[in-house]
Amino acid sequence: MNKIILLGTLVKDPELRHTENSDKVYTKFTIAVQRNFKLPNGIREADFIQIVAWGKKAEAIVKYMKKGSLITLSGRLRTGSYEDKDGNKKYIAEVVAEDFKFLENKKAETQAL
Repeated sequence: MNKIILLGTLVKDPELRHTENSDKVYTKFTIAVQRNFKLPNGIREADFIQIVAWGKKAEAIVKYMKKGSLITLSGRLRTGSYEDKDGNKKYIAEVVAEDFKFLENKKAETQAL
């Protein structure tokens, strides 16, 4: 089973994109997910995870989410590799969003007031 559940904040505004060969729309964005533990100095580190969403899901995310928005999502991990323009092999890992919910970010709302 390939299932991932995440809770995090968007690190920048998502943008709607179109595939080159068809009319399919998608968005790629990164969320910061805080780790469950703190360092000895009291700071909580975060992991930055690349997410991709397709079709109507992508359109909703772009319409309603922005940098700092809190989101919970579930999906599957997709890995792959490609060669860059210099012939170097690059590896990717991203979560394909299958279900998500927009959450309120009380801290961001308070700062906006």
